[in-house]
Amino acid sequence: MNTKWSIGVVLFHEFELLDAFGPLEMYGMADDHFDICMVAEEGGEVASRQGPKSVVEYLFDQERHYDLLLVPGGRGTRREVDNQVILDWLRLQSANATYVTSVCTGSALLARAGLLDDVRATTNKMAFEWATSQGKKVNWAKQARWVEDGKFFTSSGVSAGMDMSLAVIAKLLGQETAERAATRAEYEWHRDAGWDPFAKIHGLV
Repeated sequence: MNTKWSIGVVLFHEFELLDAFGPLEMYGMADDHFDICMVAEEGGEVASRQGPKSVVEYLFDQERHYDLLLVPGGRGTRREVDNQVILDWLRLQSANATYVTSVCTGSALLARAGLLDDVRATTNKMAFEWATSQGKKVNWAKQARWVEDGKFFTSSGVSAGMDMSLAVIAKLLGQETAERAATRAEYEWHRDAGWDPFAKIHGLV
């Protein structure tokens, strides 16, 4: 019997590389517990903003359920907020997912899909004005490394996704497992969700 948590990683052209692979490194440090799946609208390879490509394993139109969703941000979100296919898929999958997570401007996609209405959330502080304009009913947090509200975990920019994913691991598997994953990755985990010096750097507080 497969007892692993399945993670559906949403890929689109010009996604931010670390938004996806930073969290996946952490989940991969606890790979006995997680099954990572790369999902996109079309098959083949998807290029990140930095250039390296990822291979798509599953398509949006395949009938698969994911326990966790991971939605990265990046330059491509500016285009994808108008892509009804990805928005519909996010709504469908979010209905049954245990946790829905986003990094950076990935929260703009969740907001545009209406999934964050009346939910407290955060996003990349450098792109805060644009990202928050995608969801006027969202309770946007100007200063937060990541935010947990119900089934939704949203993080600030890029590297913040690693801290958020460790918080998700702690939620699912316990603090000790999350600590062990961070140690194996030789990563200094910011455990305080409110730690966010970048909000001040970008004039939000």
